[in-house]
Amino acid sequence: MRRIIFEVCAGSYEDCLAAQAGGADRIELNSALYLGGLTPSMATVKMVKQDVKLPIAAMVRPRAGGFHYTQEEYEVMKEDAKLLLGEGIEAIVFGFLNEDFTFDDSRTKEFTDLIHAYGGEAVVHRAFDVVLDMDEGMKCLIACGVNRVLTSGQAINAVEGASQLAYLQQTYGKQIEILGGVGLNESNVSDFIQQTQLSQVHSSCKAWKNDPTAKRNEVTYAYDPQHEFGYEVVDESKVKSFVEVIKNR
Repeated sequence: MRRIIFEVCAGSYEDCLAAQAGGADRIELNSALYLGGLTPSMATVKMVKQDVKLPIAAMVRPRAGGFHYTQEEYEVMKEDAKLLLGEGIEAIVFGFLNEDFTFDDSRTKEFTDLIHAYGGEAVVHRAFDVVLDMDEGMKCLIACGVNRVLTSGQAINAVEGASQLAYLQQTYGKQIEILGGVGLNESNVSDFIQQTQLSQVHSSCKAWKNDPTAKRNEVTYAYDPQHEFGYEVVDESKVKSFVEVIKNR
């Protein structure tokens, strides 16, 4: 039985501690998960590297709203990557698109080379899921030397995109690592692995915690209508359940 690498998507230092305690193999570290994940703070990175022994893939994304960046944003992203790698981060997660929904191969290659110069892994995130041509996108990433791509198979979640992920794994899996993610949990991951033949899966293992100060009278800082006083966190028990299912599949 092949080994499955389980990556947990974390949005804080506490999330990373929960992922480690639950038995995850790797962590993707972000801030602002409700915006799709942005670059984490350096204080978070320092504390995570001090107390978490798992490999960390850190997001480098300066804003929400897409992946076509100005030159000024790109320069900031390069500096963020250097700082993160200088703190011992093992992988950098990024994505650069042109306005026509193709990968910006020049920036992708430059960023990948920068990461490799520090001994890190280059990981492209779900910008892949909005590229116009899935095959051309994958060929571009391989040509640029990208190590891994996180994708739902261009579907709303990985279960819906399972057939596309199976195709990507069969066609490109020997040239680039395919990390399947979005919507995976302990109830569907076993069938998903069987269907796709992927060796890496990604999940947020999310639960909600309440903060009563999120709303008062007409002033609200809520960002999810179903959890008006809540914010998402990694649930250690869900991580453990996910790990158990993978081991016993």
